[in-house]
Amino acid sequence: MRNLMSLEGKTIIVTGAAQGIGRATINLARELGANAIAIDLNGEPLASYDASDPKLMTMIGSVSDESFTTDAVDKVVERFGSIHGLVNNAGITRPAMAEKMTLSQWSSVLDVHLTGAFLWTQAVGRILLRQVKGGEVNGGAIINISSDAGRAGAVGQINYAAAKSGLLGMTMTTAKEWSKFGIRTNSVCFGVVETPMTETIRGEKFRDGILARIPMGRWALPEEVVQPVCFLLSDAASYITGQHLAVNGGFHISV
Repeated sequence: MRNLMSLEGKTIIVTGAAQGIGRATINLARELGANAIAIDLNGEPLASYDASDPKLMTMIGSVSDESFTTDAVDKVVERFGSIHGLVNNAGITRPAMAEKMTLSQWSSVLDVHLTGAFLWTQAVGRILLRQVKGGEVNGGAIINISSDAGRAGAVGQINYAAAKSGLLGMTMTTAKEWSKFGIRTNSVCFGVVETPMTETIRGEKFRDGILARIPMGRWALPEEVVQPVCFLLSDAASYITGQHLAVNGGFHISV
C-alpha cells in the first residue's frame, strides 16, 4: 500500500529549525524520507545536526535578510535540484503591554515572523512556479506556522498577535494566486507547545489558568504538533489549500 504521508524524494525547507517545533519538523520530515534543509540564525544548535547525512543541509542566517534568503534558496536548488515544500516557522517574542511596547519590540517581531515569512514564501514560490511551468514538478506546499494568538489576540503580545494574524492573510492570498499551479498554502495554528518560547506562560504564574482553558488539559509536545505539518506537506493533503488548521488541544475553538 502506498504511504501518502511519505515525503520520499521531496526537498523541504524549514526556517527556525535549531530547536523546538522547527527541529521536530526537520526530524519527522527526515523520517518520512525528505531532503531536509534547516535554517536558523543560531548556529550552535544547528551544528548538532548530523553533517554527514547527504539528505540534510543546514544554513545560518536571518530569515528577514533578503540576500541571505535568495542565496540560500539558490544553494538548495543547486544541491538537490528542486524544492517541494517550505515551512515558515522562524519566530521570536518581545512581550510588552500595548501602551508600553517600543517600536523596536514591535518591528523586530514583525520582521522575523511576517517579513521573514514573506521573503521565504516569495523566494521559494518563484522556484516552485518555475518548476511547475517547466514541467519539472507537479506543485508544492507552503506551511505557515501561525498561532491561536493570531485568531484570538494575546495580552502583552500585540506584535506577535499581529504578525501571526498577518500570516493567515498571507496564506489565503498565496493560496488564491498559486493553487492553480498546484502550489498549496496552508497555516497551522498552535496553542501552547512545550518549547523554550513558551516557558514563561507555562510557568507557575500562568500555568493553572491557561491549562484550565485547554479541554485536553495539557501542553502539546513538539513531536505531536508537527505531524499535521508534515501531513500538509505530503500528497495526503493534495486538495487542501488556503486553510488554517488548529492544533491546540481545544484551546481555541471556532466554526
